[in-house]
Amino acid sequence: MGAGHSHSHGHAHGAADHGAAFAIGVALNLAFVIVEAAFGFLSGSMALVADAGHNLSDVLALALAWGASVLARRPPAGRFTYGFKSSTILAAMANAALLLVAIGGIAFETFNRIAAPPEVEGRTMIWVAGIGILVNAGTAMLFARGRKHDLNIRGAFLHMAADALVSLGVVVAGAAILLTGERWIDPVTSLVIVLVIAWGTWGLLKDSVKLGLNAVPGHIDEAAVRGHLAGLAGVAAVHHLHIWPMSTTEAALTAHLVMPGGHPGDAFLHAVAHDLDHDFGIGHATIQVEMELTGADAERHACR
Repeated sequence: MGAGHSHSHGHAHGAADHGAAFAIGVALNLAFVIVEAAFGFLSGSMALVADAGHNLSDVLALALAWGASVLARRPPAGRFTYGFKSSTILAAMANAALLLVAIGGIAFETFNRIAAPPEVEGRTMIWVAGIGILVNAGTAMLFARGRKHDLNIRGAFLHMAADALVSLGVVVAGAAILLTGERWIDPVTSLVIVLVIAWGTWGLLKDSVKLGLNAVPGHIDEAAVRGHLAGLAGVAAVHHLHIWPMSTTEAALTAHLVMPGGHPGDAFLHAVAHDLDHDFGIGHATIQVEMELTGADAERHACR
C-alpha cells in the first residue's frame, strides 16, 4: 500500500492579487452610490434608488471579495492547515445574503410606488444612470484581464457588466418618461431591476451553497475524472473518490487506486497529479495505491 500527494504547478491556481482593481472599483462605486441615491430621492425616481441599492450591494460584494482574496493568499498556519482559502466561499454566501436583503427593501418600496406613482424627473434619471453606465463598465474592465483564469474575478467582471446594463435600463426608462409623461414607468422599471438582481442572486446563492457543502465544483465532471483514473495502466478499481472545492478557484481530490501489480512509483503519482491539474483543473491531488479491495469496498465492487 502506498500514498502520494502532489500539488501540480502546470496552471496558475489561487487568488491572484487584484488589490488595486478592487480598491479603485470600491471607491468608484461607493462615490456613485452616494450621488445616485441623493439624486434618486431628490428627483423622486425609485428606479434610481433601486439601482443605488443594487450598487451599494456591489460595493459590499467587492469589499468582501477583496478581503477574501487577501485571506486566501495567507499560508497555512496552526489549526488552519488549508490556510484561509475557503474564505472566498464564505464571501460568496455573504454576498448572496446581502443581495436578498436589498431585494426585499427595494421591492417593498417599489410596490408602494406602483400604487401611487410620484412625479419623476426624467432628465435626472438619464444623466445619473448614464454616469452609472460609465462607472460600472469601467469597473468591469478593471477585472477583464484576469477573468479567464480566475472564477472569482470572472464573477466580478460579469456582475459589473450586468450592472452597466441595468443602468442602461434606467436611462431608457427616463427617456420613456420624458416622451410619454407616464409616471408608472419608473416603479415598473424598478421592479424589472429587482427581478434582474433576484435572478443573479439565485445563481450566486445556489452556487455558493453547493461549494459550502463541498459539492464537486461545477467545472469538473466527476464521472470523467473517475473514468480517467480507472483507465490508467495497472488500475483495477477506483474507490473513495472525493472532489471538493478548497476555494472558489481551487479544487482538491483524494482517491484510492487498486493496483494488483503493486505500487508503480512516485513518477506515476506525479504524472497522475499533472493530468488531473491539466485536464480537469484539480490542483491538489492525493492518491493512495492499494494491492486489493478489502471489506465493504470489495463487497460493493463485487455487486456492480
